[in-house]
Amino acid sequence: MNIPNKCPSCEGKLFVTQMSCSECETTINGQYELPQTVYLNSEDENFLKVFLAARGSIKEVEKRLGISYPTVKSRLEALVKKLGLKVFDEDVKKKRMDILEKLETGEISSHDAIRKIKELEG
Repeated sequence: MNIPNKCPSCEGKLFVTQMSCSECETTINGQYELPQTVYLNSEDENFLKVFLAARGSIKEVEKRLGISYPTVKSRLEALVKKLGLKVFDEDVKKKRMDILEKLETGEISSHDAIRKIKELEG
């Protein structure tokens, strides 16, 4: 059963407001956001499941879905964006370390280091 992810009247964002225990019938009320995966279409959801089952192996995803490496990479990038995830970037880590080294050696001020690190993090 798919959980509705938009209001059927106005297409606004939906929240879970009540949960119930199937064992003791305790009810919890509140306002809880739905997980980002609820907003994926069935094609993206299937891709994510295959990717996880393949333990992140792009070659295995290629085989299971019968698509090319560039297509897997492209769909993975699109999925990361849809889920609002930040991608860990080795280059950013190296640049951050370079900034800290320059700060340590006195090449730049602490103010400049903070500004540069904030720029890296976008």
